[in-house]
Amino acid sequence: MSTDEAADPGDGTPAVDFWFDPVCPWTWTTARWLTEVRRLTGIRVRWRVMSLEVLNEGREVNPEDPEGEWGDYLRQPVRVCAAVSGHHGSEALGRYYAALAVRLHERGEWDGLARALDDTGLPAELAAAAESEAYDEAVRASHAEGIALVGTDVGSPVLAVTPPGGARFAFFGPVVSPAPRGAAALRLWDGLLTLGGVPGLYEIKRTRTREMPSFD
Repeated sequence: MSTDEAADPGDGTPAVDFWFDPVCPWTWTTARWLTEVRRLTGIRVRWRVMSLEVLNEGREVNPEDPEGEWGDYLRQPVRVCAAVSGHHGSEALGRYYAALAVRLHERGEWDGLARALDDTGLPAELAAAAESEAYDEAVRASHAEGIALVGTDVGSPVLAVTPPGGARFAFFGPVVSPAPRGAAALRLWDGLLTLGGVPGLYEIKRTRTREMPSFD
C-alpha cells in the first residue's frame, strides 16, 4: 500500500481520502454529504488538502487579475488548512474545514480563517500561515498525491475509496447540491461504490443548472 493511501480499518468498512480546496462551495456540499455517510456507516475519512491555484497554474482563472485578489483568495485558506493538518492531523483538519466552510460559504465571512480556528479550539497562531510560504510545499505535495489518482482535467474535490478487500479507486466529485441526507445519502454512496468497481469507467457528467450550491 502506498504511503498516500488511507489504511483499511480492518472491520469491513471502506476507507476514504477526501482532497479539498476550502474555497470551493461545491466541495463543501460534497463534504457535508460524506460526513453524513460517515455518521450513518462509520467509514473512516482522511481529510487532505488540494489547491485550485496549483491546479490552474498556467491557465487563465481570472484574466483581468491573475495574481491580485484571486491569488490571496485561493492561497491563504489552503495554507492554514495545511498548517492545521501538519501540526494536528487529519481529524483536526476535518473539524477546521467544517468550521471554516460554514463561515466562508454559509455566512459569507471571508475574514473567517482565525475565527474558525477559535471555533475548533485550535491555536490562534496557525492563522499566520495564511501570509507565509512555509506550508506551500506541503500543499503542493498533498495536491500532487490526489491529482495523480485522477489527472489534471478535474477540480475540487477528489475522493479516493479503499474498499475492504477491493481495489482502490478515485473520482473527481461527486458534485451534488444540496447535500443528500439519510437514505438519499446512502443511495449516492452505494452508487459511487458500484461505479468505482467498473473497470475502464472514466466519465459521467451533466451541466450544472445553478451557479452556486444550496446549503439547505
